[in-house]
Amino acid sequence: MLNHPNITAVYDIGTSADGAPYVVQELLEGETLRSELAGGKLSPRKTIDFGVQIAHGLAAAHEKGIVHRDLKPENVFVTRDGRVKILDFGLAKLTQAEGSASSVTNLPTETRGTEPGVVLGTLGYMSPEQVRGKPADARSDIFSFGAILYEMLSGHRAFRGDSAADTMSAILKEDPPDLSVTNQAISPGLERVVRHCLEKNPEQRFQSARDLAFDLESVSGTSASSVVPTAGGVRRTVLRPAKLALAAALVALPVTAYLLGRRHAAPPGPAASYRQLTFRRGYITAARFAPDGQTIVFSAAWEGTPLGLYTTRLEFPESQPLGSPNSTLLALSQQGELAMIQKGEPSGHLTITGTVSRAALAGGAPREILERVRQADWGPGGRDLAVVHHTGNKDSLEFPVGKLLLETTGWVGWPRVSPAGDRVAFADHDVWPDDRGSVAVVDLAGKKRTLSTGWETIEGLAWSPDGREIWFTAAKAGVARDLNAVDLEGHERLIARVPGGFILQDLFHDGRALLTRNTSRLSVFGAGPGETKERDLSWLEYSFPGDLSPDGKALLLSEQGLGGGANYLACVRKMDGSPVVRLGEGFASEFSPDGKWVLSDIPSTPEQLVLLPTGPGELRKLERGQIVNYTGVSFFPDGKRLLICGREASGSGLYVQDIPDGKPRRIGDGVFVFSHPISPDGKTLAVEDRQHIVLMPSEGGPARPLPGFVEGDVAVRWSADGAELFVSHGDVPTEVLRVNVSTGQRTPWKTLTPADPSGVDGMGPVEITPDAKAYAYGCSRDLSDLYLAEGLR
Repeated sequence: MLNHPNITAVYDIGTSADGAPYVVQELLEGETLRSELAGGKLSPRKTIDFGVQIAHGLAAAHEKGIVHRDLKPENVFVTRDGRVKILDFGLAKLTQAEGSASSVTNLPTETRGTEPGVVLGTLGYMSPEQVRGKPADARSDIFSFGAILYEMLSGHRAFRGDSAADTMSAILKEDPPDLSVTNQAISPGLERVVRHCLEKNPEQRFQSARDLAFDLESVSGTSASSVVPTAGGVRRTVLRPAKLALAAALVALPVTAYLLGRRHAAPPGPAASYRQLTFRRGYITAARFAPDGQTIVFSAAWEGTPLGLYTTRLEFPESQPLGSPNSTLLALSQQGELAMIQKGEPSGHLTITGTVSRAALAGGAPREILERVRQADWGPGGRDLAVVHHTGNKDSLEFPVGKLLLETTGWVGWPRVSPAGDRVAFADHDVWPDDRGSVAVVDLAGKKRTLSTGWETIEGLAWSPDGREIWFTAAKAGVARDLNAVDLEGHERLIARVPGGFILQDLFHDGRALLTRNTSRLSVFGAGPGETKERDLSWLEYSFPGDLSPDGKALLLSEQGLGGGANYLACVRKMDGSPVVRLGEGFASEFSPDGKWVLSDIPSTPEQLVLLPTGPGELRKLERGQIVNYTGVSFFPDGKRLLICGREASGSGLYVQDIPDGKPRRIGDGVFVFSHPISPDGKTLAVEDRQHIVLMPSEGGPARPLPGFVEGDVAVRWSADGAELFVSHGDVPTEVLRVNVSTGQRTPWKTLTPADPSGVDGMGPVEITPDAKAYAYGCSRDLSDLYLAEGLR
């Protein structure tokens, strides 16, 4: 049943004349992985290479319903040319959905011991369910694979004991030591992949070997496979890791229609070419082709100046101001009419929220249309606009303006009207401001369909000229977005990949594309107690500040992006810039009052709230009840309870939960956002409700507006005496003020901005100790270059 480059081929099975059974299989020259490991641990590069090949082999077996059940280094063969082959399916089991349980356990494979309750496998590599004698599925192979990965990286077995019973106990109850202890070259993302494979609960592991292979290919910041572009797409082949080149060699690969059921390719054609159009230091929020196809209109902020509109010509790419300062481009119609926002507020992901206006490209005063718009696109004919209208913590997609197509408590990105005007495609994000999500379409009757899902980041989207596909830029891991396409039946294909990734801005009717190549970073700056000079406290590419310890000497960070892995990474760093200490997975929000625990939200589906120890101790999972995701969580001052804002099927609300074993109990309804909202005496909450800061009793009751509130205020933290609330604005630079909660008096405290403002398009969050002796703040920096791409298909 199996025919795959990473599985040993079996050519024949029979019985000789004297009655002896035989198997004919391919001749392999090389050695087993066990022999490779005799010399000690392998490099991360070689581990990823071998691991990707094993994962692809497993995926091929699992897709045929075959589970290996005895994966170990002795059953993995490495040929002389570096090809990895999975051997010995002697304990393999064919799983099937139909039929009785007895028919499944008596399939013509290894029948001895296939009944439930009998332990099969090799000690040290068995999954917990195998140890317990329970049925094993594909996720059992993934656990064994994780044990092999761990051994390749560390040189030691993941689970071992003085006796068989000790080893089995370790598999069931213990986690292997951190890989960073034995191999300092291991990236956090690679360690996260290994840990995810070795979850005790099968539901918490990778659910497919194909997803596992994809994460391994992406985890090191370079592809674990070579990339061969064709006119129709890029096919991944299982080769050694190599850095991607912007212009790779053109090799046409014959690909079956719908590669592995997901991707398809077009006939070979000329290679794509890329021409840079902008050369200044700053960021670009949007770019569109003018009707003549030779003029490009875009909005950018160069060298720290405010956003403005610019034009450039293909024959002479020099940015020329369009005469609209403090303006952001949203769309440009085929008739030459602009949709833009003037003097809006940054709202993340290179977007501005404000009043949308329309104006002729040739000149003339703009006419305002609608307030609180985040993004927009013109329909065919240039008469009607599709808009993302942001009100009351919800995004509404309207086309034309005033006609509601859908509403979401998440957010809608990159809306684009189809060439026929009968649908709107968009990036569908579940949680603001997270840009993981799906590609979806909605018709004019409001019927929504999701076409492509599971993307770690998705930004940039446009219809193909013929309206048959939606092109979009997205990544399954990290932030290096590839150019992909999906048709209305959900068939995906990969069009192009370059180092650093793209954001798709526009497609012209002749197939030319505008792409921005962005270097994006989330950075953290701050100063500890007694320090007057700020220090860069960032770690990898996307560092997000969560909290300061009560003494102001330690900073809680969440590392997102490629280094943080799919579920992020919670870390602590001393304010003196000492090395980062990794605590575990999740988005870290707050230290406990005694500093011994950290609250972390693991963005699974549904989300899981955990307590991570800052010193010795074990992770604690908290009871979730019916909550499926969280918009805020914070310790009460006594450290014994949590304040939670979450969403369940019946709607969103506020909850209080006892630590460690209590269940969330609802104290109020509504959507709230907060950071450190509880007053020092634990009696009053400061939360954001529908763009306002309100004060309410912590045990529930009527809320009152914060006196002195100004639109745009974001609550930061209560002062130590509870008399004031620190608030900030997300502008660049951002001003931090102290607001008296009784009188509303506003007193400036500090203005925060990085020394180099180029490309900084957002500020926050701000973290301050209650005594105001230490602070830290985050800022997002995007540096963009605009490219014209030709020959993409």
